[in-house]
Amino acid sequence: MSQHEIRAKVEKLLENHSVGTMATVKNNKPHTRFMTFFHDNLKLYTATSKDTDKTEEIEENPYTHILIGYGGEGYGDEFVDYQGKVSINNSNELKKKLWNEKMEQWFEGPDDPNYIILEIEPVTIRLMTNQIGDQPKEVEI
Repeated sequence: MSQHEIRAKVEKLLENHSVGTMATVKNNKPHTRFMTFFHDNLKLYTATSKDTDKTEEIEENPYTHILIGYGGEGYGDEFVDYQGKVSINNSNELKKKLWNEKMEQWFEGPDDPNYIILEIEPVTIRLMTNQIGDQPKEVEI
């Protein structure tokens, strides 16, 4: 499979699946939670409050591991195995762009001072296929 095909499959999975797991490190142990992701090409974004465990964990260790795209059908499902470096993005333009009504249960609006965006730059991205004998396919970044 060519790099173009691998990248296209990864981008399609990111387009069709917004919920995935995000792991950080808490007290030297993995700490995973489900998050909703937005993407721009291969860069991921997720909204959170500045007063959460994950924000503190990222300040101590900015690296994360994300699994996204699994459809729940079992063997053969493709999904994305994503390792990235996280930074906090407080851009008002980005916060307004990503804002949606579902966020109203946590924030007063896109100008809420507790509303921040975690911006995740890819370090390693692999397309996982779960086919017997099929190896993960890494996207060249």
